[in-house]
Amino acid sequence: MQHPFAELIGLRIDEQRAGHSTLSLTVRPEHLNPHGVVHGAVVFALADTGMGAALYPGLAPGLICATIDIGINYFKSITAGRLVCRTEVLNQGKQVAHLRSEIFVDERRVAAATGNYAIFAPRGKAAP
Repeated sequence: MQHPFAELIGLRIDEQRAGHSTLSLTVRPEHLNPHGVVHGAVVFALADTGMGAALYPGLAPGLICATIDIGINYFKSITAGRLVCRTEVLNQGKQVAHLRSEIFVDERRVAAATGNYAIFAPRGKAAP
């Protein structure tokens, strides 16, 4: 599936299967904030995209998902390197899924997030 925003920031989906995803991004100068560290929105984008990537393969045909909310905690500042986001679906009901993402640089955890996603049929289409 084409993902223009992921392409814009250089985000790669390295592994995607029902209930799990692994994404990565190599830090570039345009990812940095004025203080020379990776902007929090870049890390958030990894978690958000990772959650969708882990959830989509397990959805019934015709269903999609959308972020309801995500809470993220930043543990370390990042100035360079390769960010890796590992996500798992913790619980998936018929209408809501709960997920967890952990973000690493060189196997050092730098952030963690949990999120809830709505599961639904797009408008105008009946749910299976």
